[in-house]
Amino acid sequence: MYNPDTDLLFPPRILPALRDLRGTPWQDLVTSVIAAGPDSLEQIAFVLMMARMNNCATCNSDSYRAMNGCTICTKQSLKRFHETDQVLAEIFYTTQGDVKEYLQKKTTLSQGVSLDSLQTMNR
Repeated sequence: MYNPDTDLLFPPRILPALRDLRGTPWQDLVTSVIAAGPDSLEQIAFVLMMARMNNCATCNSDSYRAMNGCTICTKQSLKRFHETDQVLAEIFYTTQGDVKEYLQKKTTLSQGVSLDSLQTMNR
């Protein structure tokens, strides 16, 4: 079954629909993530956080979640999350740290490979 609201991972396009689902700290977080822009560290971290929370990696086209679409799936995940908005914010900041760490490792590795290949070429 095909649902146009179903993507492989959490889609940032549904951020505005999530803003009013929880309290003020959540609303402020979502607002700041939207304002940061699509290629920002904040939005990448938010997508990763929600993909983990929604368990997007296990979703497939025949699953109940995929048939309902990403918006409904995410709303249900947020309603089932019984911790405070502050805990959600802490999860976001932890995820943001994970993304920063990954990007730093990737940059370091790509620079290391470049330096190694340059050293090999100069021999």
